[in-house]
Amino acid sequence: MEHATLTDREARLGADTLRMLAVDGVEQANSGHPGLPMGAADYAFPLWHNRLRFNPADPAWPDRDRFILSAGHGSMLLYGLLHLFGYDLPLTELERFRQWGSRTPGHPEYGVTPGVEVTTGPLGQGFANGVGMALATRMAADRFNDDLFSPIAHRVYALVSDGDLMEGISQEAASLAGHLKLGNLIYIYDDNRITIEGSTDLAFSEDVAGRFTACGWHVQKIDGHDFARIDAALAAAQEEEERPSLIIARTHIAQGSPGKHDSSSAHGSPLGAEEVAATRHNLNWPAEPFHVPTEVRDICARRRETLEEEYGRWQDGFRKWRRRNPERARLWDGMWRQKQPADLVQRLLAAVGDADGATRALSGKVIQAAAAAFPALVGGSADLEPSTNSWIKGSQGIAAGTYDGRNIHFGVREHAMAAMMNGMARYGCFIPFGATFLVFSDYCRPAIRLAALMEQQTIYLFTHDSLFVGEDGPTHQPVEQLSALRLIPNLAVFRPADGVETALAWTAALRRSTGPSALILTRQKLPSLAREPAFTPDMVLRGGYVLEAGGKQPDVILLASGSEVSLAVTAAASLREQQIAVRVVSVPSLETFQNQPASYLRKIIPPRVPRVAVEAGRGELWWRLLGVRGLFIGVENFGASAPAEVLAEKYGLTPSQVAERVIQHLRTRRKLFIA
Repeated sequence: MEHATLTDREARLGADTLRMLAVDGVEQANSGHPGLPMGAADYAFPLWHNRLRFNPADPAWPDRDRFILSAGHGSMLLYGLLHLFGYDLPLTELERFRQWGSRTPGHPEYGVTPGVEVTTGPLGQGFANGVGMALATRMAADRFNDDLFSPIAHRVYALVSDGDLMEGISQEAASLAGHLKLGNLIYIYDDNRITIEGSTDLAFSEDVAGRFTACGWHVQKIDGHDFARIDAALAAAQEEEERPSLIIARTHIAQGSPGKHDSSSAHGSPLGAEEVAATRHNLNWPAEPFHVPTEVRDICARRRETLEEEYGRWQDGFRKWRRRNPERARLWDGMWRQKQPADLVQRLLAAVGDADGATRALSGKVIQAAAAAFPALVGGSADLEPSTNSWIKGSQGIAAGTYDGRNIHFGVREHAMAAMMNGMARYGCFIPFGATFLVFSDYCRPAIRLAALMEQQTIYLFTHDSLFVGEDGPTHQPVEQLSALRLIPNLAVFRPADGVETALAWTAALRRSTGPSALILTRQKLPSLAREPAFTPDMVLRGGYVLEAGGKQPDVILLASGSEVSLAVTAAASLREQQIAVRVVSVPSLETFQNQPASYLRKIIPPRVPRVAVEAGRGELWWRLLGVRGLFIGVENFGASAPAEVLAEKYGLTPSQVAERVIQHLRTRRKLFIA
């Protein structure tokens, strides 16, 4: 597409409109960040007008350019752009900035505001999201483009700030982007040299250009207020196809404000009525708040008309492409719509059969069946594939220039891996998974939280799930991580006990399109479990079910997850030898189980029956099921370096120790009842 042009006067008028919309929105809310939008407006308006490809009438158009405001605190800049260029964001919504129920929250949120690609705010996350999107773009292009038409021909743009580049996640993501030669990635670094505390010189003096050049990026430096330099830099970035681009735009925070220019106070506070008036005077701007000149509306309307024409040409080319490529068209539909086979449960269960094994290894078998059922499934690990069993067999790894594989080498970059997965999920077309050890889920947590907030389908494989990791010691033995993950709203956490539960945990994750899932998997081998004749797969999907009934009215109920289910089964057998009727309940997803209807919970856990939970981790979240007179057997301190069997003995997690603790608990309860 031949790019559009603006005269300097038109560019200035559009930029000043963005500036003052940001000023007025923040002032009316008495809250927000006016400084960045005011400084960035001079390059943001030409970028959107001259270079960006989109269609406000079809915000989900697959071949649109993606624009990410990684510096999410500058949200009024994005809201102004979306409004001016015709998205469903009326001026009244800008007037309700940061208010209850508005479509203009303090930081951009996907699903709230039309045209917002990802939820940003925590700095650095948007940077890494964009790398994930750019990788997904290249992967999709290699699958679908032919010699006559390219249904995937777009780029990924982002506005990043000093804070984004200070966060370590940006270095991880930038390194991988350069390594993979993602030349479809164009970032503008708003180099305004101001943070909340003052000048960036207080804590940031590195050679940013040198850093990104060393990572394999194409780097340019410009005056971010010079319209000719801005457009020339964007043109050069678009021509560069082998390297991601960073345009370092030297700007001035609160540009146009006589008293707040280059001031840290403009970063996160309203200008104040007096300074707003001074800014209007300085820009020769009308006193009317939220003023949009008719000329600016006309400029943007003409641009939309041109974009709509291109959109029509793409649709025509796409229709011809579909007729010419029926197999690719079917693949397109299957991946973008993420169609699911009706016999998914049967396929995944068949992959594991009744085999014993570590659930990480059993998960590796399920992945092969899942990949066959879902062409959209792609993923990798943080340099731990041999340990996490996360390779899709029969497919190659992603490498620079070769993007049609399904296996991603993320390297030792857990922060970037999880955030890139969010970008890939938001891109569409792919269901991404990422694997590492459970103890390193702490590195992934900010991105997991955002996936849950955005309701994105990402799948995390966390292996080496307890102190039974053994000799690696407490640095690698998760104790609190399982509970920490369960606390994240809208994250489905599964800790399967054998192959059947592993297959069904994958089933739940693949079916769950409204949020992320985490599969918590063992390093050590586990036995295949025997189940009641009435067992059906949907019981696992409800989060908890009766594994061994123990009669109609058991004396005690043992609840457990993961590797401790087989421990509970063995302990239960010992208790039955002492004439104690024991029901064993497997709870692969604690929060899913707790959210079942009360009638189901009463059926599985009858009232007034003593309850004991066993899990090799912290137990606070079990008490909702246990009640005040329940017992939790777990690990409330850090582990130690020793063989797994030694740790089991030292931490009271052998069958005989569990059985003895249950007997003592029942005796204590009887004494309390008699008293």
